[in-house]
Amino acid sequence: MIVWIIVAVIVVLLVLWAVSVYNGLIKLRNLVQEAWRQIDVELKRRHDLIGNLVETVKGYAAHERGTLEDVMKARSAAMAGGQSPAQQAQSEGMLSQALGRLIAVAEAYPDLKANQNFLALQQELTSTEDRIASARRYYNANVRELNTKVETVPSNVVAGMFKIGREEYFEAEGAERDAVKVDFGQRDATIPAPSGYAAGTEASVPASPPVAAPQTPSDTVPPTDTAPGSPTQS
Repeated sequence: MIVWIIVAVIVVLLVLWAVSVYNGLIKLRNLVQEAWRQIDVELKRRHDLIGNLVETVKGYAAHERGTLEDVMKARSAAMAGGQSPAQQAQSEGMLSQALGRLIAVAEAYPDLKANQNFLALQQELTSTEDRIASARRYYNANVRELNTKVETVPSNVVAGMFKIGREEYFEAEGAERDAVKVDFGQRDATIPAPSGYAAGTEASVPASPPVAAPQTPSDTVPPTDTAPGSPTQS
């Protein structure tokens, strides 16, 4: 009888442990989904702002057709539905590169740079990028915690029983990590040194005075007035 009671207690404890682990996994999965929805909201806002930015640039630089089309194609790819977080991150990375080229083109148009609508859109886009970065960190933190539970013993047993799998991170990979390089045609130009510098030394700093060589005892003995051939004084 006692044996059956011990067995029943062990079974109950195992069930309670399994329920606790399962509830923890479900909580983490819900946090991941919630964090992804926050990213999705900010991404939609980003896409809208980029569309408005392109329309503003088009009014001043309509002949920059190739750059404008590249941005709109990348925007359409990023807005496509059914993408996994990894695929979405890759699409957003390509859009960021196209957007960087568009901003570089805008630098050549002073009237566009001074346009209040253009400046306001840039500011809103910068703020949105900051929120996306913050939401991405929160999402990836929850994904890391869920994946750790799914892959480690003994919680992986419960995860396998209820088919709770790993989630994908939302982060750029490969070339999408590199900053957009802007070249104004002066990459190979020789840039003279500033006028305040000469041979790597600032002109405003006076040169150090020469250091005198240390005197030896023979240098301090005054010369004698004895003419050659004179008797030496004792």
